[in-house]
Amino acid sequence: MAGKLSTSFISHGWSSLSCQEPCSPSFRFLLLPCRMRHKNIRLSTCCAQQRKQVRRISPQKIPSGAKLRQNSDDASDMDSSPTTEISSLSYDQISNKASGDTNEEDVKSQPKFNEVAEIISLDNERMLNESVDSALAVGNTNDVIKSIALQNDVKSRLLDADAGGKVSSFQLQNFIGIIKNAEKNILILNQARAEALKDLEKILNEKKSVQEEINALQLRLVETDARIRVVAQEKLHVELLEDQLEKLQNELSIRGCSEGSSSNVVEAVALSNNSTPDSLVKELSILRQENMSLKNDLEVFKAELDSLKGTDERVALLEKERFLLESSIKELETKLLGSKEDISKLSTLRVDYKSICEKVEYLQELSARATKEADKAISMLQKNHELQEKVDKLEQYFEEANVYKLSSEKLQQHNEIMQQKIKALEERLEKSDEEISSFLELYQESVKEFQSTLNLFKDERKEKTLDGLVDDMPWEFWSRLFLVIDGWVLEKKISLEDAMLLREMALKRDRKICDAYLMCNKKNEHDTIDALLKLTSSHTRAGLHIIHIAAEMAPVAKVGGLGDVVTGLSKALQKKGHLVEIILPKYDCMQYERIHDLKVLDMVLESYFDGQLFKNSVWVGTVEGLPVYFIEPQHPGKFFWRGKYYGENDDFKRFSFFSRAALELILQAGKKPDIIHCHDWQTAFVAPLYWDVYVPKGLNSARICFTCHNFEYQGTAPASEMASCGLDVHQLNRPDRMQDDSSHDRVNPVKGAIVFSNIVTTVSPTYAQEVRTPEEGRGLHTTIKYHSKKFVGILNGIDTDVWNPATDIYLKVHYSVNDIQGKAENKEALRRILGLSSADIRQPLVGCITRLVPQKGVHLIRHAVYRTLDLGGQFVLLGSSPVHHIQKEFEDIAHHFQNHENVRLILKYDEALSHLIYAASDMFIIPSLFEPCGLTQMIAMQYGAIPIARKTGGLNDSVFDVDDETIPVQFRNGFTFLTPDEQGFNSAFDRAFNLFKNKPSSWQQLVEKDMRIDFSWDSSASQYEEIYGQAVARARSVNRALTNPMHNFL
Repeated sequence: MAGKLSTSFISHGWSSLSCQEPCSPSFRFLLLPCRMRHKNIRLSTCCAQQRKQVRRISPQKIPSGAKLRQNSDDASDMDSSPTTEISSLSYDQISNKASGDTNEEDVKSQPKFNEVAEIISLDNERMLNESVDSALAVGNTNDVIKSIALQNDVKSRLLDADAGGKVSSFQLQNFIGIIKNAEKNILILNQARAEALKDLEKILNEKKSVQEEINALQLRLVETDARIRVVAQEKLHVELLEDQLEKLQNELSIRGCSEGSSSNVVEAVALSNNSTPDSLVKELSILRQENMSLKNDLEVFKAELDSLKGTDERVALLEKERFLLESSIKELETKLLGSKEDISKLSTLRVDYKSICEKVEYLQELSARATKEADKAISMLQKNHELQEKVDKLEQYFEEANVYKLSSEKLQQHNEIMQQKIKALEERLEKSDEEISSFLELYQESVKEFQSTLNLFKDERKEKTLDGLVDDMPWEFWSRLFLVIDGWVLEKKISLEDAMLLREMALKRDRKICDAYLMCNKKNEHDTIDALLKLTSSHTRAGLHIIHIAAEMAPVAKVGGLGDVVTGLSKALQKKGHLVEIILPKYDCMQYERIHDLKVLDMVLESYFDGQLFKNSVWVGTVEGLPVYFIEPQHPGKFFWRGKYYGENDDFKRFSFFSRAALELILQAGKKPDIIHCHDWQTAFVAPLYWDVYVPKGLNSARICFTCHNFEYQGTAPASEMASCGLDVHQLNRPDRMQDDSSHDRVNPVKGAIVFSNIVTTVSPTYAQEVRTPEEGRGLHTTIKYHSKKFVGILNGIDTDVWNPATDIYLKVHYSVNDIQGKAENKEALRRILGLSSADIRQPLVGCITRLVPQKGVHLIRHAVYRTLDLGGQFVLLGSSPVHHIQKEFEDIAHHFQNHENVRLILKYDEALSHLIYAASDMFIIPSLFEPCGLTQMIAMQYGAIPIARKTGGLNDSVFDVDDETIPVQFRNGFTFLTPDEQGFNSAFDRAFNLFKNKPSSWQQLVEKDMRIDFSWDSSASQYEEIYGQAVARARSVNRALTNPMHNFL
């Protein structure tokens, strides 16, 4: 047991326990047993009553902070038994050697002594090692030093005896005595260690009991103090009575009452009064004595507590060791997280590489096919050649056989067999020739096809070269070029006119500017500017210049659907030939690894706020191939260094500051955008700032478009806070402008954006109708109705580059509508990851990915968990809640189903897991109370999961019930319900289960239909492109009318 426990100490990092004290060279090992025995006798006298239970040491006696492995009694007995057996065997052998004939020759006695010495050294070394470990475990370093000295001395004597060649029986007996003494010392050390552990446990128990007694004494002290206070009050009461008695005596004497009657009254009262103080004084003295005794007891207990401090210090040391181990584990975890981040970077690089190689894949496939066919032809030729050689050898062998004219029957049979083989080989050669010829024909055809496609590519290349346009460069290249040109303007290195010409050439993807920029890639900046300025000449305008000012952008700064909309819409408009730029705050918590070529511009942007100018740093980079500007305010409030995007008390100030800084950047960069598109209340300040502050400064080329993604969030604040960004409170805090309809001393940024924008949109046509009502308009229905001519609902789309089961990097198996087998494999993979049952392949899987907030219908989500089990399905939920009681409720549900084979609730957000849940699910529930647009149902259908949704907002515009006869059959794609209660939900949910289980072919057709629906941004971007163009055309016609002299005359 001593050996095991010492090993446990060392394995848990207690390597600092070592014997550093050197042993004296004059130390005599013969005296060691007496010294150790003397020391252990003193230990045994202190713990004589506990020695009978040495071998039954409980593992619980070891301090909890040490984290040692528990050893059972059986293990300790088994560990100690081999030592006893070996030692007893060695004693018998040694005694037999000592009592044997010592008159034999020296040559014969030498091997015997070597065997004895080896047995002694092995046995002694093992026992001494155990004694050293035992002494280390109890902290007795002197015994460790002596045991080491004994071991070294025994080894040296054995070596000396071996070197001398002879040994006497007297020396052997001495060695036997030494070994016996060492064994006794080992047993004594084990006993001392066990007793020390028991003493430690007693000390801890006594400490607890002393603490309990101290607490009881403290309670008694409090009670005593209270009683003393009561006695003092009674004493005061007695003194008052005595004063009253004196007054009565005086009155009696004055009245001249009889002496007898007065004296009797006085004596009676005196006796009663004297008896009361005397009893109180006695009781007070008794209480004081008890108080003194309690104080003495407290001092005794405090002295005992001081004696226990030593044990507390040892426990503290063990706790420090545990903390060191935990810190090392945390370091390993951080390294693991770093490796995961590197893996995510590799996955993004793979996607980029795949997009670059799309145009080359077809040629590579053709060339690979041709080379494979050529290789097959060559291999067949080689086989043909080998067969021909074999035939030649057989023919030679046949000729030789004929020459010798062997007439035996065996030879004739052999010849017949050989002839059959030759015929088979000839037939095989003929077949191989046919295959080779067919392969050659296929090879020639593939070569011709390759040449034709290559010629087509060459012709297209020539046409593009003649046209002067470049289509093969990625949008990220052009975005980087736009950022370089804007950087030169802000750094005052080129003029605004040259910058506008260069931007137009880049927008048209002119080959001249592309070639010039690539040629100057390795030159300095001055030569690059000179080369590009030589290209400036008159060019026709192509496309619109659109700038998005937003608080979110996926994937670098995403909280909800707003980030997806900004990125998806911008990419779609960029593909249509428009120049699209985005301006974002530079949050400290962004995913910076998703930003390419991020750098800070060598310029200072000053913007007005709170009556003074504040500096801003401007950073540029590309995200998803889009040029993005990041504004970093140098404001003492650290507006965007909070570790989160929203939810601060000063959000109104943070985003009003950002809105003004964004417009200041556009002005100082000399940009002339056609459209400035702002989103939600965070950037709604852009609309009034543009018309009231920046149009007078010369920034007047743009039309303002405002999109409200959810009218529930309006960002209202006291009207006085609006003055910080430079807006006139008196002019704007009016009912027809920015004054909030529910409170006249507050302003509403969303209302101001509706009033001051040229275009107002929301995220679905149905939601655009719903917000005109008082219930869904959240107080803005009157303003929306007044400005209804410029208000429109456009259904959002999804980014099909990210949400595509055929290319999704997070899926185990890719699949498409033409090869849907991979969906079942992803379903099996999700079940394996989450620990769900895979017994029934046809068991339906219901998915739900959402934020658990009241808007999303959390009561129906909770009901869906149990309803799924009733109908024999499986349910998976991914999401969390910012509302504490909702999060707690679903944590309880998750705990209840933690080991269930058909339910899993993952109460967090996991990007990779969300993709796999979409791919694995057969059905997806979206039971929202209201939903402006919703992207979940679109993604689900893209991955072949049938949506079950409530008819509201964007869900009503994208999900149509399969049983609704008023809807054309080709548009029916899911299951819907209207009333947001359990009965309404069951009406749609049960129908979905019924179709899945009873009509699998119809279900499969529905899945394929949903996967063919186009939910990309192309259609939505076309609608935005149309309303952008209409607004710009109206603005240009107004400008022409204003500049017309006839108009001025009229």
